[in-house]
Amino acid sequence: MPRKDQQTLFESEEISNKTVPLAEKLRPNSLEELRGQAKLIADNSLLHQMIASGDYHSFILWGPPGTGKTTIARIIEKVSGYHFITFSAVLSSINDVKGVMKDADYMHRTQNTRSILFIDEIHRFNKSQQDAFLPYVESGAVILIGATTENPSFEVIPALLSRCHVFVLEHLQEEDLKAILEKGFAELKLEADADIIGWMAQNSGGDARRALNELELIQSYLLQNPHPPVAELAKTLAKKTMFYDKNREEHYNIISALHKSLRGSDPQAALYWLARMLEAGEDPRYLVRRLIRFASEDIGLADPNALVQAIAAKDALLFIGMPEASNALAQLVVYLATAPKSNSLYTAYKAAAVDAGKTSHYGVPLHIRNAPTKLMKELDYGKDYHYDHDAENSYHYQNYFPEKMKEKTYYTPGQFGFEKEIQKRIEWWKKLRNKQSE
Repeated sequence: MPRKDQQTLFESEEISNKTVPLAEKLRPNSLEELRGQAKLIADNSLLHQMIASGDYHSFILWGPPGTGKTTIARIIEKVSGYHFITFSAVLSSINDVKGVMKDADYMHRTQNTRSILFIDEIHRFNKSQQDAFLPYVESGAVILIGATTENPSFEVIPALLSRCHVFVLEHLQEEDLKAILEKGFAELKLEADADIIGWMAQNSGGDARRALNELELIQSYLLQNPHPPVAELAKTLAKKTMFYDKNREEHYNIISALHKSLRGSDPQAALYWLARMLEAGEDPRYLVRRLIRFASEDIGLADPNALVQAIAAKDALLFIGMPEASNALAQLVVYLATAPKSNSLYTAYKAAAVDAGKTSHYGVPLHIRNAPTKLMKELDYGKDYHYDHDAENSYHYQNYFPEKMKEKTYYTPGQFGFEKEIQKRIEWWKKLRNKQSE
């Protein structure tokens, strides 16, 4: 039996309808009522077939808040007929996990009864807690259903993830949210207002729970003012919280979008993603570090001034701080987006680094070794070195690679920007080298 702190999703006690949140009252009771996840629950989908046949296998529901993860678990509890156990990853300890797993294992061995274990916010369980599930999932004693807002690739241990199918839920579209809000207005006996419903759907971030919670929050206001201007309602609800997580997947998704917009020479999109991060409270020092990296990785010598601009933006940020430095960062983003692009330096260094790792035991050629002492000179350090400034055109060909290594070409200039000038210089030196060889 479930422990007292591991209740099933449906409590046996009657709860006053007045104390149940609106989002809970309107929670769908079947897949047909679930909105916004048409592909996931289509008749030919794996999830739909699993529920229809009653042949369950472990899986993880991954998606943003308010998109139906817990609802799907509740529907499965209602229709499956399995012994159903719920964990809150926030409240449960490792002892709770082990205790319930042993109970489930006992039922499996003595009664041939499998249990479905639903873990809400599974990403909050640490590795030792997740490890505790493995033997019971492998033995078939439990069927694991996990729900998470975070990327399972990062938050679920590989051994457990390999035993679970991952179902991805998407943000709800505005049309779905409008339909849900219309039900909310009816439930609260409010006069429906298309403008208000449309505005709330647009500003709920694809989160049905958020939309209904906000509707419930302004219920008293709408009873007195059934059709207020949207601008006035916006003031009542105050500023909308931006959807952003500085430590998890969305953080990396958005910085990736910024980086790729810059690489794709789209200053408009780059400004948008910059604003998304800054306005959500991202550390601007993190952003400027990534932009400095971009200046060398994706522009490099096609425009050497890109790195100068990036360092200047860093100095501006450290000198005047935020929010004033937002303009300097915006200036840098536009400059980087519109600069000629080249990854020649990036690929050149990667290739050189590979060779460096393979040949680090090769010594420096004697003729280019430093010879500050008499002994070193007697050992031929620096012997036959040619001082380029004394040569014609200030150039004298010499081999600068280790003697056991063939000369290689790592850096090949790109065809845009300043690298065209660099290519001319390299070709000129090559001619001098060939002339010297003749």
